[in-house]
Amino acid sequence: MQGLGSGVIVSPDGYILTANHVVSGADEIMVGLGIELRKYKAKKVGTDPGTDVALLKIDEKNLPAITFADSDKARAGDIVLAIGNPFGLRQTVTMGIISAVGRGGIGIVDYENFIQTDAAINMGNSGGALVDTEGRLLGINTAIFSRTGGNQGIGFAIPASLARDVMQSLREKGRVVRGYIGASVQTLTPELADAMKFKGQPTGGLVGEVTPKSPSEKAGMKTGDVITAVNGKKISDARELRLMIGSMAPGTKVQIEVNREGQSKIVNVELAEMPAGEAEEGAETTPEENAQPEKATVFGGVAVADLTDDVRTALNLSKDIKGAVIAEIDADSPAGKAGLREGDVIQEVNKQPVRSAKDLVAISKKLKPNEKILIRVWSQGRSGFVALEPK
Repeated sequence: MQGLGSGVIVSPDGYILTANHVVSGADEIMVGLGIELRKYKAKKVGTDPGTDVALLKIDEKNLPAITFADSDKARAGDIVLAIGNPFGLRQTVTMGIISAVGRGGIGIVDYENFIQTDAAINMGNSGGALVDTEGRLLGINTAIFSRTGGNQGIGFAIPASLARDVMQSLREKGRVVRGYIGASVQTLTPELADAMKFKGQPTGGLVGEVTPKSPSEKAGMKTGDVITAVNGKKISDARELRLMIGSMAPGTKVQIEVNREGQSKIVNVELAEMPAGEAEEGAETTPEENAQPEKATVFGGVAVADLTDDVRTALNLSKDIKGAVIAEIDADSPAGKAGLREGDVIQEVNKQPVRSAKDLVAISKKLKPNEKILIRVWSQGRSGFVALEPK
């Protein structure tokens, strides 16, 4: 089976940037250059699935290498050109503008900070160059949004600044080394901010869990903290935090500003190295039918039960995780609409710890009828917060 993509020569001695998904799983990689299509066998120097960047090397010298632009200065409305091999049509150039910068939350890769463009990008363009009007590299084309499989004017490119950082790490170490704080963080939504009784319109990353013995725990970070800035730079959401921390080297000392119970605090964290596989989501699991203990109903449509040994085994839960497991849930209930599902473990309600189903029932009876409910829940391998509307 053969695949086709594009690439960018980044050094005279044969280093080539492309998209990881173009070469992932390939047994052999061939590179064709020039109108006459001179063919070379390429070696895979390294790949980074987290950004969809791959670095190749061919045995050649005196190649024309591209110049990198400062992609951080790219702005919506700038004219750009997309270069590649769509459908095998070599050295195709299309023109458009930058539609947006800093695109994320798309679900393509772990570290998303895409340049969006309406320049025509089709199958075979992946890994090719997005350049400015001076021919300088602004990004590596990686994906499109399409209902037909063809260009519909929504394409995405990895910013050149991010691709260059990844390239340098792959070239020097053969892998990408990222900073790590050891905390599970989600975006603070308006609903969560309301449930946590924050004033104004706060933004940032909400800490759902602090990993034991991690840099965050050693620095004194706590569950429920909202990370608002790193080294004085404001954090709007969890994606920005992930990009910022991931771009720093292990051993870097950073000042993290957090909002804790309405008070601003500075936490000094020394970054560790991101463990292998840390960016992956936890596997989806559901409790076995024959492992269901006695149930109690809370929140108008959520049946919960104690975490027995059978349930822990079925859900692959460690002894450290305490709470009440959701055994059944009404999809039309507030909890169901908020994204809770069977197998999730409710750990806290309005910052009150839940040790058992009985605990949860007792806490739920004391809730005020017209206030949002803040729930901390273990789901898909990590802890996070969910805000429930009053039933």
